[in-house]
Amino acid sequence: MQDLEKRLSELKGEFLQVYEKLAIADKLALKQSLEKEVAEPDIWKDVATATAKNQELSRLSDEVQPWELLKTQINDMGELIKMADDDLKDEMGEQISAMETELRKLRKALRFQGPYDKNDAIVRITSGAGGTEAMDWASMLERMYLRFFEKKGFKVVCLERVSGEEAGIKTAVYEVSGANVYGFLKSEYGVHRLVRLSPFNANNLRQTSFALVEVLPVIKADTEVVIDDKDLRVDVYHAGGHGGQSVNTTNSAVRITHIPTNTVVAIQNERSQLQNKEKAMEILRGKLVQMQLEQHAETIGELRAGESAGWGQQIRNYVLQPYKLVKDTRTGFESKEPDKVLDGEIDEFIDAYLEDMV
Repeated sequence: MQDLEKRLSELKGEFLQVYEKLAIADKLALKQSLEKEVAEPDIWKDVATATAKNQELSRLSDEVQPWELLKTQINDMGELIKMADDDLKDEMGEQISAMETELRKLRKALRFQGPYDKNDAIVRITSGAGGTEAMDWASMLERMYLRFFEKKGFKVVCLERVSGEEAGIKTAVYEVSGANVYGFLKSEYGVHRLVRLSPFNANNLRQTSFALVEVLPVIKADTEVVIDDKDLRVDVYHAGGHGGQSVNTTNSAVRITHIPTNTVVAIQNERSQLQNKEKAMEILRGKLVQMQLEQHAETIGELRAGESAGWGQQIRNYVLQPYKLVKDTRTGFESKEPDKVLDGEIDEFIDAYLEDMV
C-alpha cells in the first residue's frame, strides 16, 4: 500500500497548490454568502440585482463544484487506504489514476486567468523584409491559422487583406471569436521565421523569411480602456486598393493614430466611415492593452513609444531545408512534421506555452 500512499500524497500536494492558486476557498465562501442573499425574499424587489447575483452564484457554483468534489475524493481515499487490504489495491490504484486525470483537466483552468483571456481576438499577420518570399511566407501562416481556427470551431471575420504584387500577402487582419480565444492565441504573438529552398529563386537557394503575427484582445467597451481624445488623430481617406470590400469614392476609410505611442490603425473594409472608426478604435484598444501588458504599465497614460515587442521577438522557427523541424524558442517544444504544423496542427505548441505559464 505504500506506493498508493505515495501517489496519493503527491496528488494531494499538487491539488492543494492549484487549489490555493485559484483561491477556491475564497470563492467557496463567496458562494455560500451569495446563497444566503438570494434565499432572502426581499432580494426580488430589485429584479436586476437579483438576476445579477443569481448569475454570479451559478458561475461560482460551476467553478467551485468540481474542485470540492475532487477534494472530498482525495480525503476519502486517504481514509480508505488506511483501512483497506491488498485485495482492493488494484481498484484503488484505478481510482487514484482517475483523480490524477481529473486534476490535469482542472489545472487547465489556470491557463486562462489573464484579464483578457476570455475575450475574442484580433489576429494580424504582416510580411517582413524580403519581398515576394516574405509575402508568400505570410500567406502560409495565414493558411495555417485559418485551418487551426476551423478545427477549433472559432468564428472568423476578415477585417482587411492586402495581397502581394506577385504572390502571398502583405498583411491580413482577422477577428476571431469563441471560448477563451485570446487566451489560446496569445502564445502566437511574435516573429515567425521560415527557412526553405526558395520557390521564387532561379538558383533554388536556401532563403530565410520573417513574418510578424500580432494577437490583440478584442475590447469593444471604451470604459475598459480609457483613451484621452486629445491623444488621438483621426484621418479619413478614400477606401480602395487591395482587399477593400467596399471600394468607393467617399472618404469612408479611417486611420487613427495614438500620438503618445505613435500607434497607427487603419480600417477601410466596413461600409461606412462610422463603422470603420468603431472597428479601428476596437483594434487600437487591443494594441494599447497589449503594449500595457508588455511594458507592465498600470495605465495607458504610462505607455512609452517604441517599446512594443514587435519585430524584436522571434518566437518560432520553421525549418524545411536542410532538415524538417519546427521549434518554439520560448518553450523548446519542437515538431519534426512541419507539414502538419503548417496545416493547422499547432495545439501542442500552444499547450506547451500555456503549461509553461502555469
